[in-house]
Amino acid sequence: MITRWKTYEEVARYLLAKFGENFGLKDVEGKQKVKGIRSGTDWEIDAKGRKTDTNEMFIIVECRRHTSSGQKQDHIAGLSYRIIDTSAAGGIIVSPLPLQEGAKKVAQAEGIVEVTLNKDCSTTDYVMQFLNEVMVGVCNTIPLSHSVRVKVTDAEGNVEFDKTYE
Repeated sequence: MITRWKTYEEVARYLLAKFGENFGLKDVEGKQKVKGIRSGTDWEIDAKGRKTDTNEMFIIVECRRHTSSGQKQDHIAGLSYRIIDTSAAGGIIVSPLPLQEGAKKVAQAEGIVEVTLNKDCSTTDYVMQFLNEVMVGVCNTIPLSHSVRVKVTDAEGNVEFDKTYE
């Protein structure tokens, strides 16, 4: 059985990869363990965004599909420590709700990017917001009449193609 949080992580990873250049990322890998340099422990991360073609410069991605309250200060502080311990170049927190006030302060101080992604998103239907950008995906079926007219004009308004299909 696929759980909602797991689907949320997969969709978030897909969308971050799709819009990777907006985050300065070459690609986004799935869930994995990353070794802590200072602590020696393994950290499981939801996704890893690579900034270059090598694994040396990477971003930790954490997804939290909490629907009743925004991320708390201690959650973001925990992500901040994982960034420090693994020598990551930064972090991204993905959640349906905005960060709480203290969490926002920690995220800003530590260079963690806040991404809001609706809780029931899919790879085709989503609303994703970060910084001053909003990405929206909508997939819908449009009923067609018995005929369709296709008309193509150039920049000056000249008709280049005009055909009706029955």
